[in-house]
Amino acid sequence: MRRITILLATTCLFAVGAFGCSKSDGEKAADCAAALTERTGGDFADKPTVSEAEQRVDALDKTLADMVRMGYEGVAKDASDTLEKKTQEDGEGRPEACEELSDDDYTVLLIAKAIDGLGWTDKDGQFDKLNMVENLGD
Repeated sequence: MRRITILLATTCLFAVGAFGCSKSDGEKAADCAAALTERTGGDFADKPTVSEAEQRVDALDKTLADMVRMGYEGVAKDASDTLEKKTQEDGEGRPEACEELSDDDYTVLLIAKAIDGLGWTDKDGQFDKLNMVENLGD
């Protein structure tokens, strides 16, 4: 009986310890964003959550769609091509810090970090279409 009690107590401690060491989704996203900084450039302090990254990418998508609708297809294509080059993995693959994220979460963080690395964000980390246009020629 004593052996069973010790075994159960050990198992419970192990389970609690493993759960307690698990990172939150926000921490996983922050670690991934930090790991992507070297690849994409930009501000190391820029560690968007997945939700913030989605907002940044959605704002870019809306801007590019508006540009096409207004007849600026060439500028929108240049921006899209520039972003695509910035997100290319160059054989590096997904950083280890990003392994626990879903493919969708990883992709949106990669694009959001690339937007920052291109200088297309404002001081608050929000996508800024004027910064995008100004930095396209760089």
